[in-house]
Amino acid sequence: MPTVPDDSLLDDPARLAEADTAGLLRAAAMAGAQVRATAEAAAELELSDRLDVGRPRSLVLIDRPGVSRTLTRLVAALLTPSCPVPVVVAEVVPSWIGALDVVFAHTDDAGDRELAASLERAARFGATVVLSAPDEGPVAAAVAGKGVLLAPRIPVPPEMAFPRGLAAALLTANALGLLVADLEQLADHLDAEAEKDYLARDSFANPAKAMALKLAERQPLLWGLDPVAVAVGEHAAHAFAAHAALVCDVEDYRQALARPALRRAALSGGVERDIFADPEEGAGATPKVLLLSVRTGPAAEAARYQAEDLLPGGDVIAPAEEIETDEIVRAAVLALRFELAAVYLGLAVGSIGGAGRYTPATA
Repeated sequence: MPTVPDDSLLDDPARLAEADTAGLLRAAAMAGAQVRATAEAAAELELSDRLDVGRPRSLVLIDRPGVSRTLTRLVAALLTPSCPVPVVVAEVVPSWIGALDVVFAHTDDAGDRELAASLERAARFGATVVLSAPDEGPVAAAVAGKGVLLAPRIPVPPEMAFPRGLAAALLTANALGLLVADLEQLADHLDAEAEKDYLARDSFANPAKAMALKLAERQPLLWGLDPVAVAVGEHAAHAFAAHAALVCDVEDYRQALARPALRRAALSGGVERDIFADPEEGAGATPKVLLLSVRTGPAAEAARYQAEDLLPGGDVIAPAEEIETDEIVRAAVLALRFELAAVYLGLAVGSIGGAGRYTPATA
């Protein structure tokens, strides 16, 4: 039996609040507060002074399970075009790590012993380590006295810690002179997005609710028009899987179009179904293409023109059309919108509460 969302739930604030027993909507709305709290912690620990080590040989972003994986890939995409040093994304610290390298890691798993051993080795070989993690357990102990630990100050579930980890990574890159990120502006825009997506706002005026309804009973194809958008799409896919048990396809749009069968399905996704067709045949969610665009400029415009020409049924999601700010903020705002949409959809289908009919996957 397919998942059937309870659409009426999304425009009933009282029922929404009652269904959200884990407080996920409130946790997601704390994105701006997470960013500010992380910036305050970094200032108190004098992160900028402690990272005043000159230009590093490399910046290593440790990719662990959970939001760590999506935020490190987003930071790498943001850095790559103009970063003067190599940016390496790896699950563990590389064997060549040394005193000229900087290592950043985010995790909410205080007992991740593989990460702990990896960070301990990095510190032993003289690398500068910045860790965003709880302040207890093997992971924190691995860098005690040998690195900078940015512990969480605002308690949220691990799957909602993306803003904290992103802020910690941006602060690290800022201190190293690898990019310029205005964390206060980032927090303000995240607050503004959370206000737009507040549970009391009706779906026609709530971007996250509207997105949830758009993807209900559909197969999301989150195809990015630039590397930053692809990274945001990966976070969106993680959020939809975590909260709504919804599987998304994420890819650069050019690579996506190189898969003939899925391309044909995408092109036919907006076609109305034959009313005489047997509903038992070919049952399954209809694909819905979302073309994600974060960057601006001539290359971005060319990519959008080509994608819209090749995929006329796709919806373009471009934050630059709504807010005037840099791509770091645009990416974070879009990630938060997807996160809230995933929670709303999860509540509507009942995968995290709510009144929808939810049929879990069975073997």
